[in-house]
Amino acid sequence: MNIGQAAKRSGVSAKMIRYYESIGLVPSADRLESGYRDYAEDDVHRLVFVRRARDLGFSIPRIQDLLELWGNTGRSNDEVRALAASHVSELEAQARKITGMIGTLRGLMTSCERAGHRAHCPIMDELADHHSPPLARPGAKARVAAGR
Repeated sequence: MNIGQAAKRSGVSAKMIRYYESIGLVPSADRLESGYRDYAEDDVHRLVFVRRARDLGFSIPRIQDLLELWGNTGRSNDEVRALAASHVSELEAQARKITGMIGTLRGLMTSCERAGHRAHCPIMDELADHHSPPLARPGAKARVAAGR
């Protein structure tokens, strides 16, 4: 099948398939005499695996590790579980960071409501304050509570 058909069947765009081939995440497809790529069912199956891993937020290096484990019938499930557990920890850390950003923005929005029609907006002031520590980190809520 050609790249368009492989893309449709796997849910991975042709552009991403070419990219995954270029970085070695998936092997380069065989070529027909015409020079067009020729994908087999195994290639589509591998692309679906990669797409599902990306949907779950795995990074390219982690997907490479998962693909190696997938192809290793002698592997232990403990290795796969450990990789997944590490990824869950990273996702939880990202979730905490996002929750902090949401809290900071909500606090700034509340400050902005109280500010009325004045020229300076607390949201803009916070974004422009180059002396402040990064947002969504400890201390950011204290600045919001102080009315900045």
